[in-house]
Amino acid sequence: MIIGLGSDLCDIRRIEKSLARFGSRFEQRVFAAGEQARAARRKGDSTHNGRASTYAKRFAAKEALGKALGSGVGAGGGIFWRDIEVVNLPSGKPTMQLAGQARAMLQQLTPPGHEAVIHLTLTDEYPLAQAFVVIEALPVR
Repeated sequence: MIIGLGSDLCDIRRIEKSLARFGSRFEQRVFAAGEQARAARRKGDSTHNGRASTYAKRFAAKEALGKALGSGVGAGGGIFWRDIEVVNLPSGKPTMQLAGQARAMLQQLTPPGHEAVIHLTLTDEYPLAQAFVVIEALPVR
């Protein structure tokens, strides 16, 4: 059964401006070490900054998860940005790892006898990045 659904759209140019203005302070506040390492490996092309694009997709994913949990992220949302990390499975498929309040909220949403599975899809077409999150509760076997 689906227990959460969220989507978000992020303007990559906004992330470019945040990186230019705040640099590593922005990265440290919002993104986990693994996300920072992935972004550092991204090269841009003549039309856009690959690092900003990578961050924008992850920013959108965190916002989408906040919506799926029903709380939001950041100021007033109860969930810290770094409580949510976008990770890739060995197949390359993106998903999310949760810590702190984000994990606690997911556990509260998950019915007894079920486990939560987070489905995530990311895309970007400059200047926009988009994420969709579906949280599914599956019976424990």
